[in-house]
Amino acid sequence: MTINWFPGHMAKTRKEIKENLKLVDVVIEMRDARIIRSSKNPDIEDICGSKPRMILLNKSDLAEENITKLWMEYLSKDSISVLSVNCNTDRGLKNIKTEVNKLLKEKHSRMKKKGISKIIDRAMVVGIPNVGKSSLINKLAKGRIAKIGDKPGVTKSKQWIKTKLGIELMDTPGILWPKLESEETRLNLAFTGAIKDEIMDIEELTLNLVEFLCRYYPDRLKARYKLDRLSEMPLENVENIARKRGAIVSGGRVDYNRVSVLILDEFRGGKLGPISLERP
Repeated sequence: MTINWFPGHMAKTRKEIKENLKLVDVVIEMRDARIIRSSKNPDIEDICGSKPRMILLNKSDLAEENITKLWMEYLSKDSISVLSVNCNTDRGLKNIKTEVNKLLKEKHSRMKKKGISKIIDRAMVVGIPNVGKSSLINKLAKGRIAKIGDKPGVTKSKQWIKTKLGIELMDTPGILWPKLESEETRLNLAFTGAIKDEIMDIEELTLNLVEFLCRYYPDRLKARYKLDRLSEMPLENVENIARKRGAIVSGGRVDYNRVSVLILDEFRGGKLGPISLERP
Protein backbone atom coordinates (compact mmCIF):
# COMPACT_ATOMS: atom_id res chain seq x y z
CA MET A 1 0.00 0.00 0.00
CA THR A 2 1.36 3.42 -0.97
CA ILE A 3 0.87 6.14 1.64
CA ASN A 4 2.24 9.63 1.10
CA TRP A 5 3.56 11.07 4.36
CA PHE A 6 6.01 13.92 4.00
CA PRO A 7 5.42 16.68 6.57
CA GLY A 8 7.73 19.46 5.38
CA HIS A 9 8.15 20.95 8.84
CA MET A 10 9.49 17.76 10.45
CA ALA A 11 13.09 18.97 10.81
CA LYS A 12 12.04 22.36 12.17
CA THR A 13 9.76 20.85 14.82
CA ARG A 14 12.39 18.31 15.84
CA LYS A 15 14.85 21.15 16.37
CA GLU A 16 12.32 23.15 18.41
CA ILE A 17 11.59 20.18 20.67
CA LYS A 18 15.30 19.70 21.31
CA GLU A 19 15.69 23.38 22.17
CA ASN A 20 12.71 23.29 24.54
CA LEU A 21 14.04 20.26 26.42
CA LYS A 22 16.27 22.45 28.59
CA LEU A 23 13.14 24.18 29.93
CA VAL A 24 11.45 21.02 31.22
CA ASP A 25 12.22 18.39 33.85
CA VAL A 26 10.49 15.47 32.19
CA VAL A 27 9.15 14.46 28.78
CA ILE A 28 5.72 12.84 28.57
CA GLU A 29 5.65 10.73 25.42
CA MET A 30 2.25 9.52 24.28
CA ARG A 31 1.61 6.43 22.20
CA ASP A 32 -1.46 4.54 21.03
CA ALA A 33 -1.84 1.40 23.16
CA ARG A 34 -3.03 -0.56 20.11
CA ILE A 35 0.10 0.21 18.08
CA ILE A 36 2.81 0.91 20.64
CA ARG A 37 5.69 0.29 18.24
CA SER A 38 4.19 2.06 15.23
CA SER A 39 3.10 5.15 17.20
CA LYS A 40 6.63 5.79 18.39
CA ASN A 41 9.00 8.21 16.73
CA PRO A 42 12.21 6.17 16.17
CA ASP A 43 14.33 9.21 17.00
CA ILE A 44 12.77 9.82 20.43
CA GLU A 45 15.77 8.49 22.37
CA ASP A 46 18.11 10.72 20.39
CA ILE A 47 15.81 13.73 20.79
CA CYS A 48 15.34 13.33 24.55
CA GLY A 49 18.84 12.16 25.40
CA SER A 50 19.12 11.48 29.14
CA LYS A 51 16.04 13.54 30.03
CA PRO A 52 13.67 11.55 32.29
CA ARG A 53 10.75 10.27 30.24
CA MET A 54 7.30 8.90 30.87
CA ILE A 55 5.48 6.87 28.22
CA LEU A 56 1.69 7.04 28.35
CA LEU A 57 -0.05 4.23 26.50
CA ASN A 58 -3.28 6.02 25.65
CA LYS A 59 -6.56 4.54 24.39
CA SER A 60 -5.80 1.54 26.57
CA ASP A 61 -9.48 0.57 26.63
CA LEU A 62 -9.18 -0.26 22.92
CA ALA A 63 -6.22 -2.62 23.44
CA GLU A 64 -5.95 -6.01 25.13
CA GLU A 65 -4.99 -5.47 28.77
CA ASN A 66 -2.68 -8.49 29.01
CA ILE A 67 -0.73 -7.41 25.92
CA THR A 68 -0.50 -3.84 27.19
CA LYS A 69 0.99 -5.17 30.43
CA LEU A 70 3.63 -7.07 28.46
CA TRP A 71 4.50 -3.84 26.66
CA MET A 72 4.77 -1.96 29.96
CA GLU A 73 7.29 -4.50 31.27
CA TYR A 74 9.18 -4.39 27.98
CA LEU A 75 9.47 -0.58 27.87
CA SER A 76 10.13 0.22 31.54
CA LYS A 77 13.68 1.32 32.40
CA ASP A 78 15.36 3.28 35.19
CA SER A 79 14.79 6.63 33.49
CA ILE A 80 11.50 5.68 31.81
CA SER A 81 8.14 5.13 33.50
CA VAL A 82 5.25 3.55 31.59
CA LEU A 83 1.56 4.04 32.36
CA SER A 84 -1.57 2.67 30.74
CA VAL A 85 -4.14 5.49 30.45
CA ASN A 86 -7.36 6.61 28.80
CA CYS A 87 -7.55 10.37 28.40
CA ASN A 88 -11.27 10.25 27.62
CA THR A 89 -12.23 8.63 30.93
CA ASP A 90 -9.30 9.90 33.09
CA ARG A 91 -8.22 6.29 33.68
CA GLY A 92 -4.66 6.19 35.00
CA LEU A 93 -4.10 9.95 34.84
CA LYS A 94 -3.92 10.36 38.62
CA ASN A 95 -0.82 8.13 38.62
CA ILE A 96 1.16 10.57 36.49
CA LYS A 97 2.23 12.71 39.45
CA THR A 98 3.45 9.68 41.41
CA GLU A 99 5.55 8.50 38.48
CA VAL A 100 6.94 12.00 37.88
CA ASN A 101 8.00 12.13 41.53
CA LYS A 102 9.85 8.83 41.10
CA LEU A 103 11.60 10.02 37.95
CA LEU A 104 12.61 13.32 39.58
CA LYS A 105 13.46 11.92 43.01
CA GLU A 106 17.09 13.13 42.85
CA LYS A 107 16.07 16.63 41.74
CA HIS A 108 13.52 16.90 44.55
CA SER A 109 16.08 15.70 47.08
CA ARG A 110 18.61 18.33 45.97
CA MET A 111 16.07 21.12 46.17
CA LYS A 112 14.87 20.10 49.62
CA LYS A 113 18.46 20.12 50.87
CA LYS A 114 18.65 23.72 49.67
CA GLY A 115 15.57 24.54 51.72
CA ILE A 116 13.18 24.74 48.77
CA SER A 117 9.88 23.21 49.86
CA LYS A 118 7.60 24.29 47.02
CA ILE A 119 8.84 22.37 44.00
CA ILE A 120 7.30 22.91 40.58
CA ASP A 121 7.90 20.27 37.94
CA ARG A 122 7.64 21.15 34.27
CA ALA A 123 6.85 18.76 31.44
CA MET A 124 6.61 18.67 27.67
CA VAL A 125 4.06 16.42 25.99
CA VAL A 126 5.22 14.85 22.72
CA GLY A 127 3.81 12.30 20.34
CA ILE A 128 2.67 11.64 16.80
CA PRO A 129 -0.69 12.96 15.52
CA ASN A 130 -3.88 11.37 16.84
CA VAL A 131 -2.44 9.80 20.01
CA GLY A 132 -4.32 12.16 22.37
CA LYS A 133 -1.86 14.92 23.32
CA SER A 134 -4.49 17.66 23.30
CA SER A 135 -6.94 15.46 25.21
CA LEU A 136 -4.33 14.86 27.91
CA ILE A 137 -3.51 18.55 28.29
CA ASN A 138 -7.19 19.52 28.39
CA LYS A 139 -7.93 16.89 31.04
CA LEU A 140 -5.00 17.85 33.25
CA ALA A 141 -5.65 21.58 32.84
CA LYS A 142 -9.39 21.38 33.52
CA GLY A 143 -10.38 24.45 35.51
CA ARG A 144 -6.80 25.74 35.31
CA ILE A 145 -6.58 26.56 31.65
CA ALA A 146 -5.18 30.06 32.27
CA LYS A 147 -1.54 30.22 31.30
CA ILE A 148 1.14 31.26 33.75
CA GLY A 149 3.03 34.45 33.03
CA ASP A 150 6.71 34.62 32.12
CA LYS A 151 9.03 33.56 34.90
CA PRO A 152 12.63 34.47 35.66
CA GLY A 153 15.08 32.20 33.90
CA VAL A 154 12.53 31.04 31.36
CA THR A 155 12.64 32.05 27.72
CA LYS A 156 10.14 34.88 27.45
CA SER A 157 8.22 33.48 24.53
CA LYS A 158 7.43 30.28 26.39
CA GLN A 159 4.17 29.99 28.32
CA TRP A 160 3.15 27.34 30.82
CA ILE A 161 -0.17 25.79 31.76
CA LYS A 162 -0.97 24.82 35.34
CA THR A 163 -2.52 21.40 35.89
CA LYS A 164 -4.50 19.83 38.70
CA LEU A 165 -1.52 17.51 39.33
CA GLY A 166 0.77 20.38 40.26
CA ILE A 167 2.81 19.95 37.07
CA GLU A 168 3.28 22.78 34.60
CA LEU A 169 2.97 21.83 30.94
CA MET A 170 4.54 23.61 28.01
CA ASP A 171 1.72 25.33 26.18
CA THR A 172 2.27 23.68 22.78
CA PRO A 173 2.47 19.88 22.44
CA GLY A 174 5.48 18.57 20.56
CA ILE A 175 4.37 17.01 17.30
CA LEU A 176 6.58 14.15 16.15
CA TRP A 177 6.13 12.01 13.07
CA PRO A 178 6.53 8.27 12.67
CA LYS A 179 8.88 6.99 10.03
CA LEU A 180 7.00 4.78 7.61
CA GLU A 181 9.85 2.34 7.28
CA SER A 182 7.78 -0.83 7.11
CA GLU A 183 4.50 -1.98 5.63
CA GLU A 184 3.33 -2.99 9.11
CA THR A 185 3.90 0.52 10.48
CA ARG A 186 2.09 2.11 7.54
CA LEU A 187 -0.90 -0.18 7.90
CA ASN A 188 -1.15 0.09 11.68
CA LEU A 189 -1.12 3.89 11.58
CA ALA A 190 -3.75 3.84 8.86
CA PHE A 191 -5.94 1.28 10.66
CA THR A 192 -6.11 3.50 13.74
CA GLY A 193 -6.74 6.74 11.85
CA ALA A 194 -3.36 8.38 12.46
CA ILE A 195 -3.11 8.80 8.69
CA LYS A 196 -6.14 10.43 7.09
CA ASP A 197 -8.41 8.17 5.08
CA GLU A 198 -8.65 10.84 2.36
CA ILE A 199 -5.11 10.18 1.16
CA MET A 200 -5.52 6.42 1.02
CA ASP A 201 -7.35 3.61 -0.70
CA ILE A 202 -9.67 2.64 2.16
CA GLU A 203 -10.98 -0.42 0.34
CA GLU A 204 -7.49 -1.89 0.15
CA LEU A 205 -6.86 -0.80 3.75
CA THR A 206 -10.00 -2.61 4.90
CA LEU A 207 -8.94 -5.80 3.14
CA ASN A 208 -5.67 -5.70 5.08
CA LEU A 209 -7.49 -5.08 8.36
CA VAL A 210 -9.93 -7.95 7.77
CA GLU A 211 -7.00 -10.23 6.90
CA PHE A 212 -5.35 -9.33 10.24
CA LEU A 213 -8.58 -9.86 12.19
CA CYS A 214 -9.14 -13.24 10.53
CA ARG A 215 -5.69 -14.32 11.65
CA TYR A 216 -5.70 -13.04 15.24
CA TYR A 217 -9.33 -12.33 16.18
CA PRO A 218 -11.51 -14.61 14.05
CA ASP A 219 -14.15 -15.17 16.73
CA ARG A 220 -14.59 -11.42 17.25
CA LEU A 221 -15.07 -10.89 13.53
CA LYS A 222 -17.62 -13.68 13.21
CA ALA A 223 -19.54 -12.58 16.29
CA ARG A 224 -19.68 -8.89 15.34
CA TYR A 225 -20.92 -9.50 11.82
CA LYS A 226 -22.85 -12.73 12.48
CA LEU A 227 -20.76 -14.72 10.01
CA ASP A 228 -21.17 -18.50 10.01
CA ARG A 229 -17.65 -19.02 8.75
CA LEU A 230 -14.61 -17.12 7.55
CA SER A 231 -13.10 -17.51 4.12
CA GLU A 232 -9.38 -17.67 3.46
CA MET A 233 -9.97 -14.78 1.06
CA PRO A 234 -10.28 -11.35 2.79
CA LEU A 235 -12.36 -9.99 -0.10
CA GLU A 236 -14.96 -12.71 0.34
CA ASN A 237 -15.20 -11.90 4.06
CA VAL A 238 -15.68 -8.20 3.28
CA GLU A 239 -18.43 -9.07 0.79
CA ASN A 240 -20.17 -11.29 3.35
CA ILE A 241 -20.04 -8.48 5.91
CA ALA A 242 -21.50 -6.10 3.30
CA ARG A 243 -24.45 -8.45 2.73
CA LYS A 244 -25.03 -8.85 6.46
CA ARG A 245 -25.02 -5.06 6.95
CA GLY A 246 -26.95 -4.12 3.82
CA ALA A 247 -24.04 -2.38 2.08
CA ILE A 248 -25.51 -3.32 -1.29
CA VAL A 249 -26.33 -1.22 -4.35
CA SER A 250 -28.70 -1.87 -7.25
CA GLY A 251 -28.38 -5.25 -8.83
CA GLY A 252 -27.20 -6.82 -5.58
CA ARG A 253 -23.66 -5.55 -6.02
CA VAL A 254 -21.47 -4.85 -2.97
CA ASP A 255 -20.89 -1.20 -2.07
CA TYR A 256 -17.20 -1.62 -1.25
CA ASN A 257 -16.67 1.96 -0.11
CA ARG A 258 -19.61 1.88 2.27
CA VAL A 259 -18.68 -1.45 3.87
CA SER A 260 -15.04 -0.34 4.15
CA VAL A 261 -16.03 2.81 6.03
CA LEU A 262 -18.31 0.74 8.26
CA ILE A 263 -15.63 -1.82 9.19
CA LEU A 264 -12.96 0.82 9.84
CA ASP A 265 -15.30 2.96 11.95
CA GLU A 266 -16.40 0.00 14.06
CA PHE A 267 -12.82 -1.17 14.58
CA ARG A 268 -11.66 2.32 15.60
CA GLY A 269 -14.65 2.74 17.89
CA GLY A 270 -13.91 -0.48 19.76
CA LYS A 271 -17.07 -2.24 18.53
CA LEU A 272 -15.08 -5.44 17.93
CA GLY A 273 -13.71 -5.33 21.48
CA PRO A 274 -10.16 -4.51 22.63
CA ILE A 275 -7.64 -5.34 19.93
CA SER A 276 -3.86 -5.03 20.02
CA LEU A 277 -2.26 -4.79 16.60
CA GLU A 278 1.28 -5.27 17.91
CA ARG A 279 3.00 -7.46 20.47
CA PRO A 280 6.36 -6.85 22.15
